[in-house]
Amino acid sequence: MDVVVATPDDRERFDAWVSASPLADVLQSYEWGAVKQPTGWDALRLMVLDGERIRGTCSILRRRFVRGVPPLLYAPRGPVVDPTDTAALSALLGGMRARAGGAFLFKCDPAIEAGSDAEPALRAAGLRSVEGGPFGGVQPRAVMVLDLDPDAEKIFEGFHKKWRYNVRLAERKGVVVREGSRDDLGAFHDLYLETARRDGFVGRGRGYFDTLWNILEPRGMLKLFVAEHEGAVLSGIILFMMGERAMYVYGASSSERRNLMPNHLIQWTAIRWAATNGYRLYDFRGVSPVRDGRPAEPHIAGLNRFKEGFGARYVEYAGEFDLPLRRAWYAAWRRALPVALAARARLRGGGALEPAD
Repeated sequence: MDVVVATPDDRERFDAWVSASPLADVLQSYEWGAVKQPTGWDALRLMVLDGERIRGTCSILRRRFVRGVPPLLYAPRGPVVDPTDTAALSALLGGMRARAGGAFLFKCDPAIEAGSDAEPALRAAGLRSVEGGPFGGVQPRAVMVLDLDPDAEKIFEGFHKKWRYNVRLAERKGVVVREGSRDDLGAFHDLYLETARRDGFVGRGRGYFDTLWNILEPRGMLKLFVAEHEGAVLSGIILFMMGERAMYVYGASSSERRNLMPNHLIQWTAIRWAATNGYRLYDFRGVSPVRDGRPAEPHIAGLNRFKEGFGARYVEYAGEFDLPLRRAWYAAWRRALPVALAARARLRGGGALEPAD
């Protein structure tokens, strides 16, 4: 097997491999490196080839956070390889090492479920499990996932009765949800900043959402929905789509007219859109990990209740894995990490996360 660096000419087959995998995620698409480049990350995209056949891919972000400190490598929701395919995984990690460019750490968090056979396979390859910060890591360790049915009414019947009532209430009161365009990004971002102030986290700038739109929307990887009432925009959500999964990634809502339940209707509209467009899963993304039958992080327990009300099931992933590349630097990183995580938690109001943060 050979490990090669994917070029723009490889984009179509790179993305096709990711889309066909049960680990499919926009964060492992060829395009994601371009999304993150303006925020200081470089991209390294690797393919494991067995002849002409792909056996694995990995989109790796590289960044130096502090002058004089070696860079870090991070594969958000990667690598996209069957961890039990030991030959492909070993080749991929070897190819990464050969191109590490002096980095002290390779970090990854593939979407493999806790307790699966993939977990010990990653450890056998030299990766070590690590505890993450809020939500269990850079990417959420615990999520809510709704299994979709082509018959949208079957999905609706699976909602909690109060959620069905709220959806119908919003419709009766005249709330209208539509697919958004680039022209709606300004209104969405205004609501997003309002949400950030209300919920106590630091939001991203408008330019980041322009970049998301410019790179992902033309590739069919991003969808915006907007809820309105009498001309006023009350809420908006952004989905990422890859493979069989549509993922709710960003949400924004007004503090006004919340009694009209626009957030319930906008989610139902997005779910129905995903189901009718052939997606098999609607991923609500992060929630609090559940321990002893209850959310372990009470301050975000409301997220669990809201998402569970749509009939979503709880899924917990194996979490983050580290592969130290320069052990002295890695040891220093691990000593400094708790302080950095505590500072980020204070800054973000206890745990609001965004992709590849």
